[in-house]
Amino acid sequence: MQRVNSRPDTGGPTPRQQVLDAGLALAFGLVAVRYALAAPNLPAAPLDVTLLAAVAAAPLAWRRRAPLAALWAQLACDVVLLARHAFPDVLFSASLVAAVSLYAAVAHSPRRRLCLLTAPVATAVLLVLVSRARLPHFPNWAVGALLLFPIVVAALGQRLWARRAEESRARVRALELERIEALRQAVEHERARIARELHDVVTHNVSVMVIQAGAARMVLDQKPDLAREALLAIETGGRAAMTDLRHVMGLLTMDGSEPASSSGPDSLTDPGLDSDSADPAAQADLAPQPGLDGLEALVGRIRLTGIPIDLTVTGERRSLPPGLELTAYRVVQEALTNMVKHATGAAAQIQVDYGARELSVDVANSEGRPGAAATTGSGKGLLGLRERVALYGGTLQTGPRLTGGYRVKAMIPLDLMEDA
Repeated sequence: MQRVNSRPDTGGPTPRQQVLDAGLALAFGLVAVRYALAAPNLPAAPLDVTLLAAVAAAPLAWRRRAPLAALWAQLACDVVLLARHAFPDVLFSASLVAAVSLYAAVAHSPRRRLCLLTAPVATAVLLVLVSRARLPHFPNWAVGALLLFPIVVAALGQRLWARRAEESRARVRALELERIEALRQAVEHERARIARELHDVVTHNVSVMVIQAGAARMVLDQKPDLAREALLAIETGGRAAMTDLRHVMGLLTMDGSEPASSSGPDSLTDPGLDSDSADPAAQADLAPQPGLDGLEALVGRIRLTGIPIDLTVTGERRSLPPGLELTAYRVVQEALTNMVKHATGAAAQIQVDYGARELSVDVANSEGRPGAAATTGSGKGLLGLRERVALYGGTLQTGPRLTGGYRVKAMIPLDLMEDA
């Protein structure tokens, strides 16, 4: 991303600028004291007026750090000098200081509204000072330089305002680019999350349905009853897959006002039943995401294929966040899917333990032979599981068992959920 190289408005003056401002304040203060003590044809000014003439120049020392405060302090001193009827030469020196303070406030103050409100008051005080001051006699050669002075000041001020406007536009562009980049990253994360959901849903259900279809084909002639059970299991698995797919599609279309269509292949139900009530997938948008309560149904569908699976739940069952339960469900689903693909003929043991401080999900299968779909895996399923578990502060352990087979074990802390 392009970095904007500009000094922010809140940056303070440099040490060199502070020294220059202090020198400027000292010079104007000495000039004011000289006018107060050595006015021609007049006695020396009172001590308080002399000191006040010097103090009136002091705010120039912080004209960059606090421009408005310096202007207000200088204007207050000018008003007191006018009330004390200071010498015209002293008032001329004070008018120069007021002009410099007004320029500094306009050029350096970030509070534009207060600056605009103060400018008319400062201009009025400056006009009164000039009307009562005694202007010095300038030689002819200096008149041209004095006429050029306001033009140069106006040009420098316009340049300063233009530079700051460009810096502001550059910062706005940088913020817009950052917003676009953050939005793009959010879209990428959401796409990755939806891809993981699709992988979990499609891979598991299709793998189980392929095995059931193969079993039905082998026993279709000799044992039609078993083939009929396998076909029913395929139908059940297909309906479950459609339900989960509707959940995932709901992430892409958050508007749930459009009713489920009753036409098409999704609505192939019994003629005597209402399509919305007969098809579980039609009500998927209203059904909760699968959780630990759905493990029995998940295991039951795979048992119909002839795979022995033992499910054991220990500990005190309690309510957990839906996202955490979905993660635990996906751990079991992915582990069983990998077993179906890579360990044909194996048996599985599932252990779910509700501990005092963590939830443990352990899926272990015995050794089997690779299936026909073993070479189609991309390895992203376990990677997605690891990210899911890490989202809740848990860990995922995967690897072969010493006695043969494979194990997938997730441990998710529950004390973090209780603290939240």
